[in-house]
This record gives sequence, structure tokens and C-alpha cells, in this order.
Amino acid sequence: MTQITDPCHPETVRAAASHQARARQIAGELAAIAATGMVLPGSITQRRTRGGRGNCACHADPPRLHGPYWQWTRKIAAKTVCRWLSPARREDYQAWIDNDRRLRDLLGQLEELGAAALDADPRWQRQPAPANHRTRQASS
Repeated sequence: MTQITDPCHPETVRAAASHQARARQIAGELAAIAATGMVLPGSITQRRTRGGRGNCACHADPPRLHGPYWQWTRKIAAKTVCRWLSPARREDYQAWIDNDRRLRDLLGQLEELGAAALDADPRWQRQPAPANHRTRQASS
């Protein structure tokens, strides 16, 4: 039998077979997303606005706002960055944002599997050292 040296190898810590199967399934989903090559963090929202002309219907009561307009928003270095999108671009980029959200979800699932494997590791249930172990050594 060969010695496994990779600490991330599933045989290093015996994970439940169901956990290993789920991890393989997640890896397949991650590979499918990676194959598209398109991931975009942020969100797309629909906006309706008022114009600057006072006699426009957007200033009436009730107002009929201009739009809808589509806006992509994300945070970069604690600053909000926005871009206006055409309806066609909104459809394209929404799929990329969906990929990003799915990646984050899959990563969370992998983290849960890792935590469950850690909790199930029998090496955590070591026997405590005898209480009088130090006193015997000190008196010798």
C-alpha cells in the first residue's frame, strides 16, 4: 500500500462515503461553471427615473417614470461601481451573475462537508492523560 502525502486527499481523513459522493458532484458543477469561463459578481436591478423637464409625464400625479433601465452594481474596494445595461446585455450578464451566486453556494456546501468531516474524525476523541502522570514524574 502506498503512503498518501497529500493532506487534501479524501483518504487522509476518512470522510463518509456520502460526503465524498457529494463533493464529487459539487466538483462536477464547479467544472461546468468554470468551462463557461464567465462569472460576474454583483447584481442587476431595474430602475425607473424622472427626467429634468417639468412638463413631462414623469412629473405628473401619479408619475409615469421613464424606463425600465437596467443597472449592474457591485462593490470594489469598498466603493459601489455601477453600469447601465441594455436589455440584451442584461440577459447576457444575468447568467454570469447566476454563475457567481451558484459558485458561492457550492463553496459553502463544500465548507459544510469539510466541517462535518472534521467533526466526525475519530482522532478528536483521544483519551486524556492520567491526572497523576506529572506527579509521578516529579517524585521520581
